[in-house]
Amino acid sequence: MKVYFVGFGPGNPELLTVKGYNLLKEADLIVYPGSLINKEYLDQFEAEKINSFGLKLEEIVDIIEKAVKNGKKVVRLQSGDPSIYGAIGEQMKELEKRGIECEVVPGVSSVFASAAAIKRELTTPEVPGIVITRPKGKTLDEDYLDVLASTPLTLIILLGVDKIDYVVEKVGKVRGFDEPCAVVYHASRDSEKVIVSKLADIAKKVKKEGIKRTATIIIGKAVEGYKGRSILYG
Repeated sequence: MKVYFVGFGPGNPELLTVKGYNLLKEADLIVYPGSLINKEYLDQFEAEKINSFGLKLEEIVDIIEKAVKNGKKVVRLQSGDPSIYGAIGEQMKELEKRGIECEVVPGVSSVFASAAAIKRELTTPEVPGIVITRPKGKTLDEDYLDVLASTPLTLIILLGVDKIDYVVEKVGKVRGFDEPCAVVYHASRDSEKVIVSKLADIAKKVKKEGIKRTATIIIGKAVEGYKGRSILYG
């Protein structure tokens, strides 16, 4: 018995992987997060659909267990990629306790859809890497944004555009408020919005656009691109 955790991608259904698409086509039941994935995107799939928004962990697991044990093929749909703030660990742990095997199918993360939107590499010959994080809040006591800002890495901040003032202040004190920054709302969707600015101005521009959620913050020199050549084409 198996359930498939499938990454749906950042919102544009054309960015769904072929494997994910095939599993959704074959599924008897699709359990999806209605607050993050538009049900209209799932109309092409004939499976029964259950919106998990507002359901407790135990309720979701019970639904999946019942369907799988009745011989149904079940897809647990996740927005973006399941491995990044997908909250799949507790679901899989409970399902495995009940003898149900889990398979995870990756999806395109909003991180990479956002990089595509600004047409930039998140790493360059001058930028050695990236870090994906989020600001502190209800479920996180400390975020270490100032510590991360002290490195030369590109900062990717998810689940934090509603705290844009806090992010700007904490990172700006370390890197300076002239640091390049981009905010991408609804990356890859028809409603996509891209704001590129210095840290000093980004909060005002984000608020002017009315962006309060579902956005990626990218901070660092990589936002500007680079003038040199990589060794790949040397």
